[in-house]
Amino acid sequence: MIDQEILRQFNGRRALVTGGTGLIGRQVVKMLCDAGAEVSIVSLDRVRVSDRAEHIFGDLTNFEFCKDVTYGMDCVCHLAGIKGSAAVSTSMVASHFVPTLMMNTNVLEACLVNDIPKVVYTSSIGAYASTDIFREADYRLDSLPMDFAGWAKRVAELQIQAYHTQYGRRSFAIVRPSNVYGPGDNFDPQNAMVIPSLMYRIRRGEDPLRVWGDGSAVRDFVFSRDVAEGVLLALHHGTEGGFVNLGSGRECTIRQLVETLNQFLDFRYEFDASKPSGYPKRLMDIERARELIGYDPSTSLLDGLQETWAWYLEHEGEHECKKNYFAEAVK
Repeated sequence: MIDQEILRQFNGRRALVTGGTGLIGRQVVKMLCDAGAEVSIVSLDRVRVSDRAEHIFGDLTNFEFCKDVTYGMDCVCHLAGIKGSAAVSTSMVASHFVPTLMMNTNVLEACLVNDIPKVVYTSSIGAYASTDIFREADYRLDSLPMDFAGWAKRVAELQIQAYHTQYGRRSFAIVRPSNVYGPGDNFDPQNAMVIPSLMYRIRRGEDPLRVWGDGSAVRDFVFSRDVAEGVLLALHHGTEGGFVNLGSGRECTIRQLVETLNQFLDFRYEFDASKPSGYPKRLMDIERARELIGYDPSTSLLDGLQETWAWYLEHEGEHECKKNYFAEAVK
């Protein structure tokens, strides 16, 4: 939980949340509204997540639009992005990379032009090179990101670094979340990540549920509300010109994930070791975030999955109302 004294700092502040209808964004919106902020959401999703926030439908790849919506804001949380499975992210790289690059460049430059006092940019674990444990101190700019989309995330981080270098601006903070899940996740079966994909198939009655690999791959699954707290903490404290990791800090194998789902859902499952398991281990070190901004993720995997499932049952068709960059790709 965020200290109430920190949340009180947002009371009466004008806050813009790009991607506020998304997985992390809707949690940030709720926290800011609860704190008494005047919140505006920018999104291309035809989804309403809060009656207390202004919803603005608009395209962040348009620089003039970005200047208009950021003007006069006290703080901006730039969370808008494109989320897709590994399959679509590698096969439709332009659909992922180009709009991400355009949105980031325009929103961050608009924040600079409009002299926004506090900005937080949400990067990604994908900006790291592949390794077992991700630590901020180990990051090297001359390394290759783990996927092509990671370049777009890195470019935005470099843009912020350029502002620091040329203008001495320290108003921009950066966070790198790990594998985020929770209410508002993307349950489109064509491009969903592992947790919503499994839930979708369980809901459809796949019997037995077939899980690729032997279940030994380790991931860092972090609940969206915990990440949202980290975003606001980074907005408040800043990240000293660098970035901080936002993960759960806990290892979870794919087998443990499936077994946890099976604790409250009745389904049969089997692992297919003939299929690839993916990278053996990806875990975030979150000590710097704990020390620098007071980040303290507290949601257990079981609690997070149960809350996500309950939300999914009430919003099964929401993904049809969301902007799908992969379905609309120019061929």
